[in-house]
Amino acid sequence: MKKIGAHISASGGVENAPINASLIGAKTFAFFTKNQRQWKSPPLKEDNIKFFKKNCEQFGYEPEYILPHDTYLINMGSPDPEIRKKSEEAFLDELKRCELLGLKMLNFHPGSHRGEMSDEDCLNSIANSVNRCLMKTDKVVAVIENTAGQGGSVGRNFEQIKYLIDQIKDKSRIGVCLDTCHLFASGYDLRTKDSYEYTINQFEKIIGLNFLKGWHLNDSKSEFKSNVDRHESLGKGNLGINPFKFIVKDKRFENIPLILETPEPDLWEEEIKLLYSFA
Repeated sequence: MKKIGAHISASGGVENAPINASLIGAKTFAFFTKNQRQWKSPPLKEDNIKFFKKNCEQFGYEPEYILPHDTYLINMGSPDPEIRKKSEEAFLDELKRCELLGLKMLNFHPGSHRGEMSDEDCLNSIANSVNRCLMKTDKVVAVIENTAGQGGSVGRNFEQIKYLIDQIKDKSRIGVCLDTCHLFASGYDLRTKDSYEYTINQFEKIIGLNFLKGWHLNDSKSEFKSNVDRHESLGKGNLGINPFKFIVKDKRFENIPLILETPEPDLWEEEIKLLYSFA
């Protein structure tokens, strides 16, 4: 069964995310467990945790199909040691928040060297931080999101993601979320059935579909191989509608979160219905 949803607002408290997801017909959702623009946020209160779990149960959202996202500030591959330190502390806090909420995964952007260090050194820094954080937590899977390659971002190709996974000591605690816009911008074509199958087969060959924990479904304002991360509503960008038909029809992607991050929340209910019509 396909689990299609969107990145939902948790304004007013994390317990509101499952309510907001239910209002647009989502079968899964992503959200921020804290303010995504701040290094530190107040700890979750007991009522936040209790009502989040209660609302998830009421609206039928199982923890293993929810894909929370970490804050945008985190960059464990930064060339600045102070930023790396703050990023690792923030990532650990994010993992612990997921634990408290009973969630199984945390989606994160690998990081960026800003052109001031090598890709390998950046990836090693990220892996070291992730390993330390996983050792201090229990069960939550760190889910790497592929990047468009903008601004020295690593994780822009399958080889870099594989390199990062190889450095993680507990393979049961690491996974991947593929973003369609980022794939396209970094040079992976999904627009035809042949190019789509080639891309998925490359992922299978290099990384392995057993590591795939979710998709972000976004059209792209940016051009193919542009390395520019600009999301667009489904069918309105340079990807077109076909890649989303391929993904929704693909039986390999049953029972993993398929999350919209398209730029117009008012269209999410319509886009979710459209995607389910393809299935």
